Amino acid sequence: MADKENIPVRITRAAAAKRSAAASTAAGGASKSSSSDQPPLKRKRVALSEIPTSPNVARDSVPRSQARTRSKKKLENRSAPPVDPGPVCDVDAGEIDPQLCPHYASDIYQYLRSMEVEERRRPLVNYIETVQTDVTANMRGILVDWLVEVAEEYKLVADTLYLTVSYIDRFLSSNAITRQQLQLVGVASMFIASKYEEISPPHMEDFCYITDNTYTKQEVLNMETEILKLLNFEMGNPTIKTFLRYLLSQSSFLLQCCFSYPALQLEFLGSYLAELSLLEYQCLQFLPSIVAASAVFVARFTISPENHPWTSTLRLHTGYKPSQLKDCIHAIHDLQLNKTCSNLVASRDKYLHHKFKNVSTLSPPQEIPPIYFEDIEEL
Repeated sequence: MADKENIPVRITRAAAAKRSAAASTAAGGASKSSSSDQPPLKRKRVALSEIPTSPNVARDSVPRSQARTRSKKKLENRSAPPVDPGPVCDVDAGEIDPQLCPHYASDIYQYLRSMEVEERRRPLVNYIETVQTDVTANMRGILVDWLVEVAEEYKLVADTLYLTVSYIDRFLSSNAITRQQLQLVGVASMFIASKYEEISPPHMEDFCYITDNTYTKQEVLNMETEILKLLNFEMGNPTIKTFLRYLLSQSSFLLQCCFSYPALQLEFLGSYLAELSLLEYQCLQFLPSIVAASAVFVARFTISPENHPWTSTLRLHTGYKPSQLKDCIHAIHDLQLNKTCSNLVASRDKYLHHKFKNVSTLSPPQEIPPIYFEDIEEL
């Protein structure tokens, strides 16, 4: 931005008259003061963040003796002594993001659960076998693995990646494509998701560049149009990340686990396991809420295998019993043990970093005790 002195300013007639009057007044009073020869001091410009947050009434406007009298009268007029509210939970007061709406979280969760089962929001669980003729499950996994790297390259938020995979699976459930078009579907889906989730999304040229200019801008634009038509321009959709964030943000959940589990490590490990599920085509059979709950189960089991991973509080928040999560838990457990998708390493490398507490290096026991899947009333 240019300096203020370099910007031409027009002065209105009223402003010119005021300046002239002020100048004549200053000249007339020059003989009355010995310090009038000095130029007036300019008022210091203060940033908004530096303005003191003092009350409208000056603190010293009321004498201290009068203030003490008023306070004493207020105390005497109280009909009952104040009730001690008891200890305040630090997690509820300071660590829960108010934007997560903790008071309405349960209602929001139930609404999202009703959305995720809608047929138009779900991909076909067997579209590779029934719709696609030239695309395989392994190709899909390679594409998602590459998109994890793209998201890291452009520093995209996690929700963008999850929405991207959702768009891809839903589009491939209705449109048979060639393997040469698969990457085009991937970058067009991420282009849409980034415009929906990101503050400053990458440009179309960036997505063309990341494919080594395999596709032109017009091809990406045409594919974007096709995907938006399929979505009916409804880009929002509950994903695994949506439900995982809910589980990891509830105050009662944090109160129960933060003293026996490292909270940050648990959060990163749950995110890592949820991201691994995106690579596995077979995980499409599970609802996003089931995958999120299973990721939390396996994360807790990994950190503390001697303790039961599922509690009554988690069962209350999720609505799932351990037996309902069993198949999905085993699928995620196998992914973590590198029994499936072993050649796809983008997520593993990503969570090797110190900023993610190196959670991809954590290894759970080879077997999950069968007792952990029993539906006990009080866990």
